[in-house]
Order: sequence, then C-alpha cells, then structure tokens
Amino acid sequence: MIIEVLPDAEALAQRAARWFAGLVTARPGPLAVALSGGSTPKATYRHLAAMDLPWERIHWFWGDERFVPPNDPLSNFGMAQEAMLWRAPPRLVHPVPTMGLTAIEAAQRYEQALKRFFGEFARFDVTFLGLGPDGHTASLFPGSAALEETRRWCAAVEGLGQQRITLTLPALNASAHAVFLVSGAEKRAVLQRLLAGDESLPATRIRPQGELRFFVDSPAAP
Repeated sequence: MIIEVLPDAEALAQRAARWFAGLVTARPGPLAVALSGGSTPKATYRHLAAMDLPWERIHWFWGDERFVPPNDPLSNFGMAQEAMLWRAPPRLVHPVPTMGLTAIEAAQRYEQALKRFFGEFARFDVTFLGLGPDGHTASLFPGSAALEETRRWCAAVEGLGQQRITLTLPALNASAHAVFLVSGAEKRAVLQRLLAGDESLPATRIRPQGELRFFVDSPAAP
C-alpha cells in the first residue's frame, strides 16, 4: 500500500495526473483504465486532458455508472467525456450502455463487452476509485448483495436513491494499480477506518492483484 498526502484537492488532482501520465507513457502497448465519477477525479481528468498522453493506445472503461442517459448531468461517462475524453479516439472509449435497456440488462451487456475485450480474465492496468462517507467505492454500498459476487464482473444495484451499474470485486481487484482519490474533511473518519482494515466497509475489500495506492489531501488524512 502506498499513501501520498497532498496539501489540498487541487494538489491531489495534479499529483494523481502526473503519476498516471508517467505510468502510461512508460508502459508500451495497449492499456485498459477504469474510471471513477466524482469531483476529485474530474479535476484529475482535466489535468490529464492538458497532457501529451499516448491517447491512441489507452482504452477507457468505467468502474460504475448511474443508470441515466449519457447526456444526463449525473452521468459519469458524460463527466469524463467533457473533462478529458474528447481527446481520446472514440473507438477506445467503452461506456456503460444505459439506453433502451433495464439496469440488469445494462450490467449484462457491459460484462459481455468486458469479456470480449479481456477474454477469460479481467486485467485493468489502472482502476481509479473514490471513497464515500459510508465506505462505499464504485457503486458497492454497505450491505449490498453485489459485495458477495464471486463470478459476475458487473451488477445492477440501488444506491443513494438511484439505479446504478457497477463492476464487482472480481473485476475491480483484477487491477495492476487500484488508485483511491480521497479529498475533504468529511472523508477523514472513514479513511481512517479503511486504513485500519475495517471489514464492514466495501472499500476495505479492494485488494488488487497489483498495487494499492492512495492520493489523499490534507483535510482527509487521518
């Protein structure tokens, strides 16, 4: 586990962007990245948009998505598209389908798309994650049946009053680098519990095959 504490949310976003740019620039071949929603990731994505990344070889996926149209203000895809992915070749952007389907069908379709891309085993190069005050990450909420999923890569869930599609732990943990972006004083208590290994928190169950990294701003640091 690697933890970096930055002075504030803007410094966090800048540092996370530099770290990501260094990683993907140094690594040859195609890369697969799972994105998170939220204000801290959005700031990071805007910094990435200003960088000379190897855009032509990075595939972009989502760790979770609200079950809304892609042009809805709540769409994680829409946020990432506006902040950064206008720079990416459209064929390398793989959003969660949310139109003309039920949430369950959308989860099934996205899992099928992931399996067409990866084959039998998922393997994200980088998975960006947030941390909710209740300890949720992606759209895996405390008490959710999706937390106990061991086979499926995607699930439809209900969380914070919305239907959502989320990657499950088998997919999220199949990452070379799982990266939490955590900012704000309201996250301090839950981050302290996570770092102490509180198993009641969904985020504690992120145990990637590779590196687990935290970029944290000073107000969120325990």
